[in-house]
Amino acid sequence: MSKWKDTFREGSVYKLFFASLLATGLAYGLYKGIIDNYLAEIVVMSEMDRGIAEFFREIPGLLLVFILAVLYTCSAETMYKLGAIIMVAGMGMLTLIPADRMWVTLAICVYSLGEHIQLGMKNTLSLEYSKEGKGGTALGLQNAVSQIGTLAGYFVIMIAFLFVSGMGAFRGFFLIATLIFTISACLAMKMKGHSETDKNKSRFYFRKKYTKYYFLEVFYGARKQVFFTFGPYALILFYGAKTSTISLLFAISAICCFFAAPIVGKIIDRLGYKVVMVSDTLILVIVCFFYGFAHHIFPMHVAFIICCINYVLDAVISLASMASNVYVQDISENSEEVKATISTGISVNHMITIMIALFGGWIWKTLGIETLFTLSAILGLCNSAYAATINVKKDRMKI
Repeated sequence: MSKWKDTFREGSVYKLFFASLLATGLAYGLYKGIIDNYLAEIVVMSEMDRGIAEFFREIPGLLLVFILAVLYTCSAETMYKLGAIIMVAGMGMLTLIPADRMWVTLAICVYSLGEHIQLGMKNTLSLEYSKEGKGGTALGLQNAVSQIGTLAGYFVIMIAFLFVSGMGAFRGFFLIATLIFTISACLAMKMKGHSETDKNKSRFYFRKKYTKYYFLEVFYGARKQVFFTFGPYALILFYGAKTSTISLLFAISAICCFFAAPIVGKIIDRLGYKVVMVSDTLILVIVCFFYGFAHHIFPMHVAFIICCINYVLDAVISLASMASNVYVQDISENSEEVKATISTGISVNHMITIMIALFGGWIWKTLGIETLFTLSAILGLCNSAYAATINVKKDRMKI
């Protein structure tokens, strides 16, 4: 408890905030652990349908900068509460609506809107409630609490779906997730305060010297979306992975990333962001190759295990995306410019991810899973080739 008291200001509502974060993380783990199998087994979404659903799920992320601009007069606490209420509505819809593609996609889109509204507010509130000079520790605790909740949700699903299955089981856990999100929203409603939102998130911030960063976000967003959307779905549709297996895979991936993140950060500091941005693609090409072609080389049960390992490996090497943020920091003039640029980068990232989600399903359906992951590898190579054009000394001189 001393660490918490040393990190956060007395009189702030950080305890309520973190209790809400823990509940949200748990509910998200329950939702994320079952949603892909629900879409494949109950809603019977094809590869193309899954891409369309993901397209609409990502739209709130793309529109977030405009949503925050409209609500710029609201405090960070108010925005956080609004996001919580919308998330409850979206999850409640999944509990009640029929397993119809259109209605389920709408429910996912509503939930995603609340999730994206809360996303930026979490960092803002963590920093607002922290003591001076303790911002980094506060953000670390925020991430840890959310991860603990999410992991707990994954493990609950993993164990539960060893014994249950079918429409009733999925609906039951959507209901449980709704109730937990409701608890999170009730905790949020008790939060008092009028913290200012990050004004940098309410507008696009473009400067010529960050052009390379914007393009790196385009390449990274495109290749990331292939694995985020179609990685688990390939394991379900192609290899028949069950809900408990997918939840276990998510849990292992999250644990590996938890321990790998500080190691990757140290590598970036030691070798430099350019070296990391260029070299991580060499691993990505191997990951994409086996994900797309393992079933041609090995028996299906062996290929499935190889793809699971590669899914976790992709999650770990995705941590190398931190290097681009370090690059922004290296050529920026101040911390406010860093935050504004990274916020714009997130919006640019979403612009390409919604297109990849839409066309990725079509590519898989018409040209095969091999083509889809080959294109992911090519996008990764483009990312590395473009990163290789960064002239560290020259870019620093432009400041």
